Amino acid sequence: MKHHINKYPVFLLLLSVICFGSCKKYLDEKDNSNFVKTNYFTSGSQAQTFVNGIYTSLYLFQNGDAYGESPFITIELFAGHTTSLGQSVNNSNVINQRTDAVNPGFEDVWQNSYVGISNANLALQQIPAISMDETLKKKLLGETHFLRAFFYYHLVRLYGDVPLITEPVTVNSATLYPERSAAASVYDLIISDLQAAQTSGLPAADQTGRVSLGAVNTLLASVYLTTAGYPMQKTENYAKAAATAALVLPSYTLFDKYDYLHDNAHKNQGELIFQNQYLVGVRTNAISQLTLPFNLPVGAYGDHYGAMVPTNAFFNSYEANDLRAQERQFYFSSYPQYGDPSKTVVFGVHALYKYFHVESALGNGICDENWTFLRLPEAMLIYAEATNEVNGPTDAAYTQINLIRARAKLPPLAGLSKDQFRTAIWKERYHELAYENKAYFDIQRTHQIYNVLNNTFGDATTTANEQGVTMKAQYYLWPVPQREINTNNKLKQNPGW
Repeated sequence: MKHHINKYPVFLLLLSVICFGSCKKYLDEKDNSNFVKTNYFTSGSQAQTFVNGIYTSLYLFQNGDAYGESPFITIELFAGHTTSLGQSVNNSNVINQRTDAVNPGFEDVWQNSYVGISNANLALQQIPAISMDETLKKKLLGETHFLRAFFYYHLVRLYGDVPLITEPVTVNSATLYPERSAAASVYDLIISDLQAAQTSGLPAADQTGRVSLGAVNTLLASVYLTTAGYPMQKTENYAKAAATAALVLPSYTLFDKYDYLHDNAHKNQGELIFQNQYLVGVRTNAISQLTLPFNLPVGAYGDHYGAMVPTNAFFNSYEANDLRAQERQFYFSSYPQYGDPSKTVVFGVHALYKYFHVESALGNGICDENWTFLRLPEAMLIYAEATNEVNGPTDAAYTQINLIRARAKLPPLAGLSKDQFRTAIWKERYHELAYENKAYFDIQRTHQIYNVLNNTFGDATTTANEQGVTMKAQYYLWPVPQREINTNNKLKQNPGW
C-alpha cells in the first residue's frame, strides 16, 4: 500500500477541496474546481461545507509514502529517541544530523500548512457577511480561528519566523511573495485567534471530531507554555498556561485502558480532546504500517515500513513496573504471525503498540485509526509544570501528575523541590506523551534533552543522545524549504542551513 503526499502552491488563491457529510465531517472530499467567491458564500450550508474543507489540511501530518516518510515521523526523529529500520534515506539523514533544506518533508509541511491558512483566511473574510443562523456562524468562525492558529503554531515552532498572512491572497496581493515575519508577531496572531475561539460558543467537548472549547484551551495552554520558554522567554505566560489548562480538566476523563487510545470504539471520547478523523471507504492512513518493524509479517498489511521505532534505551528509561512499558500497553516486542497465529513473530525491538490498529491488522489491512493531536494528559502536565514554575509544587499540581502515574501503576510523587518537580514533569511528558510529536517541541522550549542513559536532562547541543548523536544548534529549527527560497527571494534561510 503506497501513500502519496500531495504538492500544492505556496499560497492557494481558492479552495480546491470541499467536504460534505454529517458523521463523516471533513473526511469526504469533492473536487469543486468551479468554486468562485461570488457564487459560493451565500448560505449557512455553504459556510459549513467550506469550514469542513479546512479540516482536510490536517491530513498533511500523517501523509506518507512508500519509503516510510511522513511529517509525524520527521518531527519525532528530530527528538533523537527513534530509529528507522526502513529504507528512507531522508529519515536516516535526519537521525544522523545530515539532512538539508531539500528534504521533501520540510516542503510538504510548509506548503500544506499554508493551504489550510489560506482557506481559513478566506472563510474569516467571507462568512461574517452571510445571512445565516448566528449561533452556527459564531461556531464556524471559532473553529476556523482555531485551525488557523493550529497551522501557524506548527509553522512558527518548526521554522521560526514565517510569513504572516491574514487575508486572502490574489495575484495582485503584496503578500503573494511575502517576507518572513517575526515569531513574536506570529504568536500574537495565534493567541488572538484562540482567544476569539474561546468566545465563539464551542461545546466544552466534542465527540464528532470537530473543534471544541477543550481543544482551544489545551492548544492555548500549550502556546503559553511554549512562549514562556525559549526563544520567547515570556515567563509571565506560565501563570496563563496554568490557568488555561485548568479550564480543560473538568471536561475529560482518563481512560482505564491504554488500548482505548488507538481503537475505533473510543475515537473522540474520554481523554481524546482533538483527533484527526479517518474512516474506511473515505480516508485511511498507514500509521500502523509506518510504526511496525520493517518487513515482519504482523497484520494484514502489504508493507511494514519500520520508519519509527523507539530506541531500546528510551524504552528502558521507564521506571520499574511502569504499566506503559509492559507488553501490549504502549509497546510490544512480539505478535502472532499473520496467516498462522500458532507462530509468534519476535521483533528484536520494542515497537509502538500505542499506534497498532488491531481492527485493520486482523482485518483487511486498511487502517482508519485516528491520529491524536491533543489529549487530557498533556493538559494535566501543562497545568502541573506551569503551576510549579509560578508557585513551586502545589497539592493541585501533584494531583495531576499523580493521576497519570497511578494509571501507570507507579507510586505518587511527594516532597520534591521545585527543580526536582520540574524534572519529574519533563520525564512524565516524555513517557506519557511518547512519540506523539511533543518531545522535539519540548527540546526547543527548554533547550534540554532527556539523556535516557543517565536518566537526567542535559543541554541539548552538548549532550549526546542514546544513538551517539549530539544535536546541532541549527536543529532547533527546520530549514525553510529550498524550493520556497528559490521561488521567493524575499525569504532568507535559517542559521546553519
